[in-house]
Amino acid sequence: MGRAAEMLGTTPGFLRAIGEARLITPLRSEGGHRRYSRYQLRIAARARELVDHGTPIEAACRIVVLEDQLEEAQRTNAEHRRAAGSPHPPAAA
Repeated sequence: MGRAAEMLGTTPGFLRAIGEARLITPLRSEGGHRRYSRYQLRIAARARELVDHGTPIEAACRIVVLEDQLEEAQRTNAEHRRAAGSPHPPAAA
């Protein structure tokens, strides 16, 4: 946890807080140490960015979840368009 916090420029307490908010759930080593994936570190970095700009931690976690869901939906839509033979996304309204 200390190394992950150092990489993100934050504190272990911040990582615990976003874990308690269920934004990320790190794996545990045999010794009980938290192990974060690159994806989880990216998510934590985005939450930290929002908190640094004044967003409450609970709201930051919700925003990150919604951004992740939106990204996944956009990826799925692009795959469906490709499968349907539509090479270009629809024009913006």
